[in-house]
Amino acid sequence: MSQHRHLLSPLTLRGQTLRNRIVFGAHTNNMAEQGLPGPRTAAYLLERALGGAAMIVAEPMPVHRTGVLTRGNFRHGDDAVIPHFRRVTEPVQEAGAVILQQLYHIGAHGDSDLSFQPHWSPSGGPSYHDSDGSHRMTEAEIEELIAAHIAAALRCKAGGFQGVEVWAAYHSLLDQFWTPWSNTRDDQWGGSLENRTRFSRRIIEGIRRACGEDFIIGLAVSTSDSHQVTLQVESLLEIVALHDATGHVDYITCGSGGYLDFERLMPTFLFGEKLTAPVTEQMKAVVKHARVTSEAHIRTPENAEAVIAAGQADLVSIVRGQIADPHLARKTSEGRAEDVRGRISCNQMCWGRRSRDYWISCLINPSVGREWEWGGDRFTPTPTPRDVLVVGAGPAGLEAARVAAERGHRVEIAEAGPQIGGQFRLAGMQPRRGQITDLWGWYERQFTQLGVTLRLNTFLDEDDIAAHPAGVVILATGSLPDPEARQRWFPEAGPLPGLELGQVYAVEDVLRREARLGDTVIVLDEGGNWRGVGTAWALAEQGKRVVIVTPDPFIGKEIARTSADGPARGRLARAGARFLTEHVITRWHGNGATVRNLLTGAEETIAASALVVATTNQAFDPFPETFAGKETHRIGDCAAPRQAPYAFHEGRRVALGL
Repeated sequence: MSQHRHLLSPLTLRGQTLRNRIVFGAHTNNMAEQGLPGPRTAAYLLERALGGAAMIVAEPMPVHRTGVLTRGNFRHGDDAVIPHFRRVTEPVQEAGAVILQQLYHIGAHGDSDLSFQPHWSPSGGPSYHDSDGSHRMTEAEIEELIAAHIAAALRCKAGGFQGVEVWAAYHSLLDQFWTPWSNTRDDQWGGSLENRTRFSRRIIEGIRRACGEDFIIGLAVSTSDSHQVTLQVESLLEIVALHDATGHVDYITCGSGGYLDFERLMPTFLFGEKLTAPVTEQMKAVVKHARVTSEAHIRTPENAEAVIAAGQADLVSIVRGQIADPHLARKTSEGRAEDVRGRISCNQMCWGRRSRDYWISCLINPSVGREWEWGGDRFTPTPTPRDVLVVGAGPAGLEAARVAAERGHRVEIAEAGPQIGGQFRLAGMQPRRGQITDLWGWYERQFTQLGVTLRLNTFLDEDDIAAHPAGVVILATGSLPDPEARQRWFPEAGPLPGLELGQVYAVEDVLRREARLGDTVIVLDEGGNWRGVGTAWALAEQGKRVVIVTPDPFIGKEIARTSADGPARGRLARAGARFLTEHVITRWHGNGATVRNLLTGAEETIAASALVVATTNQAFDPFPETFAGKETHRIGDCAAPRQAPYAFHEGRRVALGL
């Protein structure tokens, strides 16, 4: 408590006492079914309430047919949601959390594929979600949307929510009205500050009258300085003060980024922590009534305590941190902050899955979205403890060993190398990815507490495993680079032509510092993910002249879904890397490579002292299908090489089934 006394102190909003200052802020979890919250949604939010969060702001709900953005949004304008909402809100409140609903309209930035409606906006501006334009609203349509917000708030109140958060962040509809660049109207809804804020003030005043004085109303805003046309901090503070002066707004939450700089909206590890704290500190100086919430990259309890203690905010919104560890608040309140599983800021399974219109999950916490099936992070003890041997301490093996031990099994994990983490540990050696390395320390602490026997530098062969007394064997031996460096998009070549000439290395060789590269390096990146992009970035930062060759149409294609591809390309470009997209390597010459343009067939030869390949790995599984008298499982890359989240997933799944 003494270490986090500011963070853990209570706070009151409209008569509702928040047990601490930790908010599980609004985000699209995309878990609704047929537009209704079901068991997946309910269990997901309840897990964070059981985990100690003080206030939960549920999935943004569109208020109107023209504002639907994702398949998994709740139904707009339909009272059928009310009883389903109650199945969500009542258990959350029983668990000690206050629960609100965020209300949104995206304005010009809609998704016609989902709404099949025109996008409505103040002045008919373009969409930054897709290439569509939008419809300039009539005054009657503006009134229709004001009424839609109020009706949605009443529906939320009937559904058991204790308040709503009105969304005006990220250049949403309300922000579009506030911003002169996107609001060029010359009527009562445009021009002066009073006119540009009339829409949002009418909505908030209407919700207050309709829902009463004991109903919490929040206002979500954001800060962005990437473009001069967006609201700058001074203008945003003026708008915040104007809304605060009404006395209707109980808290203001401030995020970063928006549709014009999407990479800052859910910042990855490429960005610093506590991004909005300087702005929320200024907000606290201009508001008289509302409390201020800081969000955006507040990653740890230490981050959060620092923000509150310094007076930079009254509350902190920790979203991805409580996705990664839903019991972050409870562990912190119990003096166990070191037991919090820290997120790694990758966006791979949260925003990455959401961007493909799936329900969200988490790379390091595979129970996300499966709480209703798996019980979240609260493991049921086994009635029949067993002896379990896990072979391999990469992500799959680590998670299998931890969860099996959590359930009461006696676990031994053997790792051939000197450290845990497997190949994923190497990713932590790429620039700005130290959060991955922190994760291994967390596993080691958990093993100590759970009594897991960890044996490093222990290579087990078939006979060793067969002779081991454990009745359950979990093979998690991972994968190895393809020794023939075959290219998916040059299949007729087979093994890389010229491979025998040497100076060809796998990414793993480079990150283990086992490669002698010289000054100029070609990186063949067939995955379009951090395995290739991060390694190229590391080499460029070391002063190497880097040429990235990829069959994809742009560098970082697979990390585009995480919003990190643009910043990554920027880092590479500033470091002097050359990009060759839609190319394959037809031959390695030992001192350079011939590359072929997939569009024109034209070839050129590029001089280089080494070639680094990020191609598809091969499973490493030298063992028999089963061991006599033992229950045998294969998980992670030794079953099939894939990315890290599926290894964590399989580790937890197999342990839950023991």
